Amino acid sequence: MYNKILADMFNEIAAMLSLDDRPTARFEVRAYQKAAMTIGSMQEAIEDVYRKGGMAALLELPGIGKGIAGSIEEYIKTGKMEKYQYLKKMYPIDMKGLTGIQGLGARKAFALYKNLGVKDIPTLKKALAAHKIAKLEGFGEKSEEMIQKGLDLLERSAGRMLLGDALPVAEGIVQELKESGLVDDALVAGSARRMRETVGDLDILALSEKSDKVMKFFIGLSEIESIIAEGPTKTAVRLKIGLNCDLRVIPFENFAGAVQYFTGNKDHNVEVRKIAISKGYKLNEYGLFDKKGKIFPAKTEEDIYAKLGIQFMPPEMREARGEVKLAQQNLLKMPVELKDIKGDLHTHGLDNNNSTDSLEPMANAAMKIGLKYFASTNHTKSLRVENGMNDKQFEKFFIQIDKLNKKLDGKIRILKGAEVDILKDGSLDLEDKTLRSMDWVVGSVHSLFNMPEAEMTKRVVKAIESGLISTVGHPTGREMPARDAYKINLDKVYEAAESNNVALEINAQPRRLDLNDTNIMNASKYKIKFSLGSDAHRTPQFAYMRYGVGTARRGWLTKDRIINTMDLPSVLRYISK
Repeated sequence: MYNKILADMFNEIAAMLSLDDRPTARFEVRAYQKAAMTIGSMQEAIEDVYRKGGMAALLELPGIGKGIAGSIEEYIKTGKMEKYQYLKKMYPIDMKGLTGIQGLGARKAFALYKNLGVKDIPTLKKALAAHKIAKLEGFGEKSEEMIQKGLDLLERSAGRMLLGDALPVAEGIVQELKESGLVDDALVAGSARRMRETVGDLDILALSEKSDKVMKFFIGLSEIESIIAEGPTKTAVRLKIGLNCDLRVIPFENFAGAVQYFTGNKDHNVEVRKIAISKGYKLNEYGLFDKKGKIFPAKTEEDIYAKLGIQFMPPEMREARGEVKLAQQNLLKMPVELKDIKGDLHTHGLDNNNSTDSLEPMANAAMKIGLKYFASTNHTKSLRVENGMNDKQFEKFFIQIDKLNKKLDGKIRILKGAEVDILKDGSLDLEDKTLRSMDWVVGSVHSLFNMPEAEMTKRVVKAIESGLISTVGHPTGREMPARDAYKINLDKVYEAAESNNVALEINAQPRRLDLNDTNIMNASKYKIKFSLGSDAHRTPQFAYMRYGVGTARRGWLTKDRIINTMDLPSVLRYISK
């Protein structure tokens, strides 16, 4: 799956083109950024799109023009891209690595290269250690401090990849294994199956009696960069996306045991093994055995849990956070599922909000995946980088929504809304009258992330108490891996949300997943509703909802706690309150 590789390349091209002073360069920059966002958010492999429909299929994708489609075709066919290689010779800098650091954009990275010879992370570290950056014009001590902080944050996440980048690749490999005719079943295991927000590697299990042929097929896949270790039942490889991946080929009698063993985290598995021992069994990666060493004939991992007298626990819950004890007492409540989601409560649908899609294609895409409603929540005027809208622009936009809703004739409902900026003092970025005319208002912090905890808490609580917002968007403000959560007293936020009947968002963008699972578990102790939002800026990003659902499941949320599981009439009644 070339999606991440191509998205990274296009982002690098955009960064390098941003150094070009030609008047037309900025349009090229935007074009490549749009292409990167489209391809990076697709769950279907871009090479599959091309193989099915050629250039015509590529040109149907949002933000993909002839030139960029040609570059995609070139890479799929040759593994190279002439434009990328040309620019890399002109700018011999690790743009991906350097611009991944908060506070270090393309122009600053190039300035460091010209003045200090900084071309990658190791040379940046040397410059920081010698405090050379603070002395440069246009930088200073605060800039150096910010770059150091950004580098520290990046290094803490080194070796791990966002679930949203890793999981589609793993699923693509599983699909290729299934289509090979060599396996009876295959699945992604490990932390990716548990939907952890980042993964350090990938584990794939395949059910087959033809291990030699399966391994030979596996090492020939286009996703693989190199072979680390090859064996008859286990092969370890390095993928082109930058992660290690282990494939285990397992016979039928051992498959259920392997799925159970390679899904739960270490502590979860220890707890389950202790229960097995207490009942006179032995449980390991090969299965469940009695005292005589005879294997229990389990077809699925559910059979193993049932034999041990334990309620089945969904993969996302297997983190040793009390789920085993509850499962023993049959008290575990099943969490929300993707099929329960009937709407999306955070989307952006205009070109002036960094979206390549107009509102009607967004509606068509939402209908295609079975949604019954979605809230169009464009940014407000203070967020200039996103071309935020003012009060008059929202008024005109809502007229468009009324017309489109009439045209759609009940097939889907577009809710009028905004993602309104919560300003420094806690006031909101639109007039009260405008906000009161909306169906759904997401209140979000997009600036001044370094405020002291008490001030940030006061800021958000004031917005909650305004009576003008429906939900708090991405409540901790983090963006993985570049930005930590801002300092905020979440318990005070939860208390205010409970008192004012304001929901808390679980933002499904893979770089956010905010609230995260731990915060969800804490917040769910309060009488609070939650909203799920894909934060989609183009049609393929509606698919991000599954990461939000995965995070909600990790936080043990049941569907009755989530507004999006309501049907349209129920949501409209909820809004009217």
